[in-house]
Amino acid sequence: MNSTADPGYTTSFNGLKWLVVAVLIVAGVAGNWYLGDESVVYRALGLIGLGAVAVAIAAQTDQGRAIWSLLRESRNEIRRVVWPTRDETLQTTLVVIVLLLVFGFVLWLLDTLLTWAIASIIG
Repeated sequence: MNSTADPGYTTSFNGLKWLVVAVLIVAGVAGNWYLGDESVVYRALGLIGLGAVAVAIAAQTDQGRAIWSLLRESRNEIRRVVWPTRDETLQTTLVVIVLLLVFGFVLWLLDTLLTWAIASIIG
């Protein structure tokens, strides 16, 4: 059956896929608890395997395909970014630090003056 011809079919089939993913996750948690006496390496490998199968199934759903598409587009967008050079980064960082120190000093000075003025008024 074509998924574009019957939208209800895709939704129910997607629901079944998400149910399988949920069952795999619950099985992984329960299996990890049940096999607590086994080696951590074996349990970790089992969880990684179950996780990989769950991700592969989830990627076959409409939402999974949308997320995969978003990740691909994000990766392409990151490749187009013009990253600053090391010198530009250092200069910008130094400007930020200097401005923080200047504004911190100005705020400290303002606080000191206002404290002195209020103390003079109150007595």
